[in-house]
Amino acid sequence: MTSKTHLCNATKPTNTISSGQSISENQTIVSQNGHFELGFFAPGSSRKYYIGIWYKKASIQNRVVVWIANRDEPLSDSPSLELKLLDNGNLVLLNHFKIPIWSTNSISKAGNSSELVLGDDGNLVLRDGSDPLSHNLLWQSFDHPTDTTLPGAKTGYDKRTKVSTKLTSWRNSEDPTSGIYTLEATPDGHFGVHWNGSQEYWTTGTWNGRTFSQTPEMRSNSLFNFKRVSNENETYVTYSLNNRAVLSRTVLDLSGHYKQFLWMDGMQDWNVIWSQPLGKCAVYGLCGAFGICSENGAYVCQCLQGFQTKSPKDWDLLDYSGGCVRETSLQCGGKDWFLKVPNVRLPVNSKASKVHTDENCKLACSNDCSCGAYAYTSTGCFTWHGNLLNIQQLDSGGDDLYLRLAASEVSNSSRKVSVVSVIVGVVSGMIALAVILVLVIVRRLRGIKVRTSRTEEDNPRPIHQFTFLTAFKYKYLKVATKKFSEKLGGGGFGCVFKGALPNSTPIAVKKLEGISQGEKQFRSEVSTLGLLQHVNLVRLLGFCSEGNNRMLVYEFMSNGSLDSYLFHQDDSKVLNWSTRYQIAVGIARGLTYLHEKCRDYIIHCDIKPENILLDADFTPKVADFGLAKLVGREFSRVLTTFRGTVGYLAPEWTSGIAITTKADVYSYGMMLFEIISGRRNMKQDEDGKMCFFPTWAANKVFSEGHEVLCILDKKLERNADVEELTRAFRVACWCIQVEEVQRPSMGQIVQILEGLLEVNSPPIPKYLLALLENEETINFFSE
Repeated sequence: MTSKTHLCNATKPTNTISSGQSISENQTIVSQNGHFELGFFAPGSSRKYYIGIWYKKASIQNRVVVWIANRDEPLSDSPSLELKLLDNGNLVLLNHFKIPIWSTNSISKAGNSSELVLGDDGNLVLRDGSDPLSHNLLWQSFDHPTDTTLPGAKTGYDKRTKVSTKLTSWRNSEDPTSGIYTLEATPDGHFGVHWNGSQEYWTTGTWNGRTFSQTPEMRSNSLFNFKRVSNENETYVTYSLNNRAVLSRTVLDLSGHYKQFLWMDGMQDWNVIWSQPLGKCAVYGLCGAFGICSENGAYVCQCLQGFQTKSPKDWDLLDYSGGCVRETSLQCGGKDWFLKVPNVRLPVNSKASKVHTDENCKLACSNDCSCGAYAYTSTGCFTWHGNLLNIQQLDSGGDDLYLRLAASEVSNSSRKVSVVSVIVGVVSGMIALAVILVLVIVRRLRGIKVRTSRTEEDNPRPIHQFTFLTAFKYKYLKVATKKFSEKLGGGGFGCVFKGALPNSTPIAVKKLEGISQGEKQFRSEVSTLGLLQHVNLVRLLGFCSEGNNRMLVYEFMSNGSLDSYLFHQDDSKVLNWSTRYQIAVGIARGLTYLHEKCRDYIIHCDIKPENILLDADFTPKVADFGLAKLVGREFSRVLTTFRGTVGYLAPEWTSGIAITTKADVYSYGMMLFEIISGRRNMKQDEDGKMCFFPTWAANKVFSEGHEVLCILDKKLERNADVEELTRAFRVACWCIQVEEVQRPSMGQIVQILEGLLEVNSPPIPKYLLALLENEETINFFSE
């Protein structure tokens, strides 16, 4: 938890307290390596005091607390606070009346030889001072974590005592009191996060011998050494850092997310390596009663119309659990109204009703004064009684919730609009019905005339709607593409052909190859992709799943793919710097949507210029964004087969470890180099040597001190915004770091390119340095 504190530094820093000694309010002890400090602190503007441990590192400006002794028993502001190690080996926290309010409950057999030591790992250890090398500890803070675990600490379940490690979130950003979210280990060795100690909303999944099934991020790599131990006494996980200069912490934060952080001096900030569950609104009950959660809005939590925050101060401190309360009490007796809240994930704890129409569903709720909301969906009528919890605003694909409000909450103008809307709706419906009848008659007459002159091959059966997409007949697409005669391109998953719908709307039809899903699975997965709507994603219009034919139908992009503008010699197709930069930003926005905004996040797995299409205004559209998902649900989390294109593949593809969204970040960085330079990153020269542009570019700018314009596409004749070019180049270098934890997220990339975040000069990636040392086989681009 990050907070400002009131604290005086110790006059003589030390890492040890001996029997009979103590520290008071203005004193601290510091670990030998200077990384951690123990003392009294008051978070934020609070006047409540706690004894805790935080990072001492000078570059970490905001104090980050990693452990608290008395989180649920704070001390009042007083000069006589004291943490004392008694002669019997018991560590106690005394208030101003010298009454213990917290204790380790430890007794030393060695009498007054015990000592308290703050270790270099952040662990506060109580041990026998006469034998400091002994592993028989009297007590240690690692066994009693608050909301944070550090490298070296165990998180698990003790089979002898039947007690599990428990992390509990802070109450809010200025109150470390136990919050409503807890992470706890189970006897079988996995972990779950709970709301209010009961409702589990996320789990690590089971251990598969290498990592947890739902959390592949928790694994060993070149930065972390992750270990799981299970024996007759205990089951636990722990991790260590291969580089002792790196700082890391794992936190159950006050938003209910389980996160791992890494401190990077280069970026002067804590970077989130991974966070679970995915999505802000995946946390159960985040916004409290009558609150609605939004992934994309300006605020994560808001109150439903007719409600106000129960405690505005708590919301300001990021604690939304108190939820919202009605502004006006219900009156019932036909005096209440129902407000439509469209496109939401419905609240939990609904009551099913046996009525079969929307109107009867409304009546069932209206006639029951305890009913606060209802919804009529494709699966029936549902009503809610009491608090509404876990509502989420969706971009698409949600249901309509009808919320009961007092009549005074609905303005007279709104009611008038509603009446007018009903009248207009009825009139419009009558007109529409008449038009439909006329069209049906005309079509029947036309059908009689053409049926004798056309075969089914030329005039296939009509298409039909499947959820949000159109299910096309194979024969229909065969006609639409003129028997697949105009090929637009091809890739590892099949070829793309141009076609047109009957209204002359151009389409692109991709015939998939090597896709073996069954009918039900294919349609289910494609319908999920059909929900993805973003200005920087190519829109999926429909599909064909007939026999062995599997096809995807997309909107047609008139300006083709990005590679045709970057690598071809046609001067008429040269993109200026401003257009290139906006294309880079647009691609990043599209990938951010896939990685962070979808209900189930999607890893693209094949980002390259050929898969970026441009519309008539040169707005970039990420294409083929669903293929990884189409070849298996597990593909987006644990990838076991080699996918993608050589030259854009992240190093982890060849290591056999789980693939995350950072693989797309690497590919984006490689492509960004090509957008900047207008040439392929990798190519083979006449002597058989491999030419690698990123190595040459990084060496020129970072090692030789050349201006960044030296790496710009020569066709642009140095016409570029230097500040934008510098940002883009630095982003590209950060993206292709070997360690995926050093790469930024796509959301951070968007903020950097838009100038909202600063980006420091990155290190030259290790493998680029290795290439520089191997000039016998590697050639570099000349100036």
